[in-house]
Amino acid sequence: MDQPGPGKGNKRTLRAEILTVRSGLTPGDTQKTAAALAERALELPELSGARTVAAYVSVGTEPGTRALLDTLHARGTRVLLPVLLPDNDLDWAAYDGPASLAAVQHSGKMTLLEPAGPRLGPDAVLEADAVLLPGLAVDARGMRLGRGGGSYDRVLARLERAALSPALVVLLYDAEVVAYVPEEAHDRPVHAVVTPSAVRRFA
Repeated sequence: MDQPGPGKGNKRTLRAEILTVRSGLTPGDTQKTAAALAERALELPELSGARTVAAYVSVGTEPGTRALLDTLHARGTRVLLPVLLPDNDLDWAAYDGPASLAAVQHSGKMTLLEPAGPRLGPDAVLEADAVLLPGLAVDARGMRLGRGGGSYDRVLARLERAALSPALVVLLYDAEVVAYVPEEAHDRPVHAVVTPSAVRRFA
């Protein structure tokens, strides 16, 4: 993939390129990847030793998180999952196994799998020792490209205001670790990226 220059327009271009590649993946591809991602992610002491992990449920052709969620839950780790609010902020609820998830169709957006349990409030993420962030790419500096909705920018801003620094981890396919991700003033780097073949940390 060519190295894009700075600017918002290039974020849109990079998003489109990655989503086009992801759209060609099969359910078999994503299932195979999910198992490898879970195995790699649990090599991170920040995840394996965490008491509370804020995560998310992958949908469609996103790198699969379900195997990782189930392994963390089975180990006794408290797993918090997001509930999308009308203003694109995130509330949170605890994951209690696959049966605790419900498909929710948000107006103008894709159907998401969200936890059906009691809502804990947007500040529940402040209890997390590690936060798994969805993304489309990450570069050599740890700068993450999200989908552009801003939900996780709010999460990161909330953590920053509270002077908290949990481990920030993004799960991607191998080809989504790129040379450069355009950044804006509000963007923050992650601490590690997990792909099916490797774990990479950033200073």
